[in-house]
Amino acid sequence: MASAHSSTTHITASVMKRMFIAGGKMLDVNKAQVDALNVFPVPDGDTGTNMSLTMMSAVKEINSLNSTSMSEFADKLSKGALRGARGNSGVILSQILKGFSNAIAQKDECDARTFAKGLREGAELAYRAVSKPKEGTILTVVRSMAEEAVDMAKRTGSIEKLMNAVLAKGEETLAQTPDMLDVLKRAGVVDSGGYGLITLFKGLIMGYLDQEISGAEEYEVTQPSAKPVSIDSAFPDDSELIVDYESLGQLDFGYCTEFFITNIKKRTTESDIEKLREYLNEIGNSVICIGDLSLIKVHVHTNNPGKALSKALTLGELDKVKIENMMEQNRQLRARYEAERKPIGLLAVCAGEGFSAIFKDLLVDQVIEGGQTMNPSAEDIASAARKINAENIIILPNNKNIILSAEQSRTLVQKRNIFVLQTKDIPQGLAAVLNFSPDASLSENLENMTTAFSSVDAGQVTYAVRDTVIDKFVIKKGDIIGLDKGNIVTSGKNIEKVTTALIDGMLNEDKEVVTLYYGADVSEEKAEAFVEKLQETHPDVEFILHFGGQPLYYYILSVE
Repeated sequence: MASAHSSTTHITASVMKRMFIAGGKMLDVNKAQVDALNVFPVPDGDTGTNMSLTMMSAVKEINSLNSTSMSEFADKLSKGALRGARGNSGVILSQILKGFSNAIAQKDECDARTFAKGLREGAELAYRAVSKPKEGTILTVVRSMAEEAVDMAKRTGSIEKLMNAVLAKGEETLAQTPDMLDVLKRAGVVDSGGYGLITLFKGLIMGYLDQEISGAEEYEVTQPSAKPVSIDSAFPDDSELIVDYESLGQLDFGYCTEFFITNIKKRTTESDIEKLREYLNEIGNSVICIGDLSLIKVHVHTNNPGKALSKALTLGELDKVKIENMMEQNRQLRARYEAERKPIGLLAVCAGEGFSAIFKDLLVDQVIEGGQTMNPSAEDIASAARKINAENIIILPNNKNIILSAEQSRTLVQKRNIFVLQTKDIPQGLAAVLNFSPDASLSENLENMTTAFSSVDAGQVTYAVRDTVIDKFVIKKGDIIGLDKGNIVTSGKNIEKVTTALIDGMLNEDKEVVTLYYGADVSEEKAEAFVEKLQETHPDVEFILHFGGQPLYYYILSVE
């Protein structure tokens, strides 16, 4: 029996909103299954988590949409995904959604051909987001789905038939990914990003059909918990209005207006207070309008203080009126900002309080939390960059899975130049910072920092989170594994033995200094005893020990 939706040929913005909320819900419910498909056994298998967080950001934006305009829906979907993009998989997903949004934004309703065009544009943008696209990944899956959509749209106008055909093609391509990437075949899994995309698409179809997603609680975007506010503490602190340097000189409303309404008129009702609040939101922002029929307190930023006062007079008498010119405050801040601005600022991403302290000691302007299993979004990085008072900002991602988000953050930061160094681990980032000079030019610093980190050999010691086969290594869950430049080169059951074997493999006649950073799961005493033992067995090598505090990785080390 044919579905009631099978003959439908158009999707409205309201239905599109329902679809993507369901898609986000489906991805969120199944993110652990997506994570579990990551081939590499280190504990950074967060493809599903990153894709889910990216979708959560997009859903939060479209959930706030009260309009039925397709162009407004598309704008919020695209920008929400862009701001929330985390990790490579999240960045790629954000580009897929951006391309899709570009296509549907031009239509009042989305038909089969527009849907197909959106998938095709999304696939094209996703490929362009990756410097060296690799087949057998989410890119292959989305491209095959887009090709199927374009072909199917020529033969049917039914949205349901189109989406079912696209899903079937995606699942077929996903099943073939192990034949395209040998590493997938050896591990016996399909591509995790491709599986995440299929999961999302299943949610879209269920949302279109208005079906409940089984096994999931009602999806709600987490909002800050509401706290009671007293009438004496309801005013925002205007000294905190400038949250970053990008906002300086960009005031939408110039006058901070505060007052009480007393001796409320007898004909005034609670509804009138609500109407006043709505009016204040029309003529300004930062609105506080609280109280009852005995006393009302008002705060608003507006360009028309007189209108706010006149409207309030219809409810009662005014008392303790205060109007401040925020434009003059802003001019003073702008002058101070310009006077203190420096040519180059540094932003580093790292995980671990020890590493964070080291970067700050090296005078890095902003250090944000991020690394394995906790990739910051493009907006997280952009937000930190906006707080740096510099004409040029050099970003050190210090993780290969954060580089794309860092690159994408450049589109979110205005009025300064952003440069992303391709540092793939923290030792590379530290080497780059140590070769930064505030007295050198931007080009000299970029060249010197790049040369410095490019010569760093970095190793990592962690544990396997799943059974797998990588090259000649048969890895069991819980095994200790040593990585050199991201490749597994040794494994075993003992942390110190694996670390020693890793160091021995990285040392050669040109290397004479080994710096070890011990993580949160290694005590200072054990780390110091281990380094003493290493020094005894390697008398010609200098060993330096620092507290990194990084999660998941027992040791991170560099050999120079």
